[in-house]
Amino acid sequence: MDTTAPRAGAAKAAPNIPEFAVSEIAGAIRRTLEDAFGRVRVRGEITELKRYPSGHIYLSLKDENAKIESVIWKTFVPRLAIKPENGVEVIATGKIGTYADRSKYQLVIDRLEYAGEGALLARIETLRLRLLGEGLFAPERKRALPVLPRVIGVVTSERGAVIQDIRTTIARRFPRHLLLWPVPVQGQGAAEQIAAAIRGFGAIPPDGPVPRPDVLIVARGGGSLEDLMAFNEEIVVRAAAESPIPLISAVGHETDTTLIDFAADRRAPTPTAAAEMAIPARADLLADLAQTEARLLQSGRALLDRARRRLMLAERGLPDLPNLLGALRQRLEDRGERLAVALPALVERKRGVLARIAPRLPHPREGIAARRAALGLLGQRAEGAMRRQLARGAAAPALARFSATPVAALAREKRARLEGLVARLEGVSYQAVLARGFAFVADAEGTPLASAAAVPPGERLVLTFADGQVRATAEGAKATRRKREDGEQDQGALL
Repeated sequence: MDTTAPRAGAAKAAPNIPEFAVSEIAGAIRRTLEDAFGRVRVRGEITELKRYPSGHIYLSLKDENAKIESVIWKTFVPRLAIKPENGVEVIATGKIGTYADRSKYQLVIDRLEYAGEGALLARIETLRLRLLGEGLFAPERKRALPVLPRVIGVVTSERGAVIQDIRTTIARRFPRHLLLWPVPVQGQGAAEQIAAAIRGFGAIPPDGPVPRPDVLIVARGGGSLEDLMAFNEEIVVRAAAESPIPLISAVGHETDTTLIDFAADRRAPTPTAAAEMAIPARADLLADLAQTEARLLQSGRALLDRARRRLMLAERGLPDLPNLLGALRQRLEDRGERLAVALPALVERKRGVLARIAPRLPHPREGIAARRAALGLLGQRAEGAMRRQLARGAAAPALARFSATPVAALAREKRARLEGLVARLEGVSYQAVLARGFAFVADAEGTPLASAAAVPPGERLVLTFADGQVRATAEGAKATRRKREDGEQDQGALL
């Protein structure tokens, strides 16, 4: 009895506990959480990140001991300052909510930021080392900037002091055509638009309707590390490294460093310095030109002076060319006149010597007859010697074996050769010429006369024929013959 009484009492006490519907208890839990926590900031590492086609982002935040599921509605995704990625430690701002269908609570995030500069710097350093290993920051990739670009492209925000500083600096130094590609310089999607602007400038054709920039300036003003994170994104760094146009980075203040500074061809500490780096000052160019002109003129004058001094020194060592040429010309004319007179005189002297020697020269027939007589004498002497030997009888056996046939053949051969030489000699001798009807004309002293003009009237002549000499007296040349000779002389003068 004692044991059943309490049980009966317990059964009777059950109706005093209120009953709740599932939706009621879920709503009560949601209100309790919202009232207890309200708006919170949670620090943790992003994990299990998922993007849905609807635009919502689901993720979890974890630390060493716990994990909380979170969601970012699509209306807040474009407003995020950073791009959520797995493994990044962030501080999420939002409110605690519940998902009644699965009896779960979650953090509804409307703002994300990196959890301190240490995490940001670690992420940046990791990306820097990876890109450095790929060679994107190699010094040999750096290109020289054009000396005087025609068009300067600028990638920055269209609002703010950056673009105004660049415009003012370029207008002051050397007015050039500016081409602005406006982009947001921080916030969600800024990195993608900056990279698209760099690639867009590089895709402009050189001869298209829109002028292609000769140099690019990617700039923004100063800010915190989180504000400059768009220029530390991989997509921006790769776009800067692949740009076909030389690029100057001018992000933040002089102490700020971003990854685009390593990939750019030149880094400027400020946007104003980037404009000064992109274009030279007109006054400086004019001063350099004036200085170069002065140096060129001075060098030209010095070169001319040195050449003039060398010419003067060389002139002192040279002879008087006009006088030297005059003397040589006079000597040449004198030698020419003497040669014109000496050559005919020499020919006349040689002819006289030949005429004096010619009568004393023996006729070839006389020489041939003398040789024939000597040959006959030698033959008789040889025949006599042979007979004497035969008469003695001592050499009879040897002489019996001797035959005169080879000797006779050799004699005939020599005689035929001698007769051929005699015929050739007689053919070229002057006696043979005289035998053909010609005569050798000389004056009384024996000087040969080669032309009728050299024979004055009344001159005593000696005419040598093949069979003797005849003396004659010249009566003078006929008129017709004299005219013909004059014509020949004129023709020779013309030739």
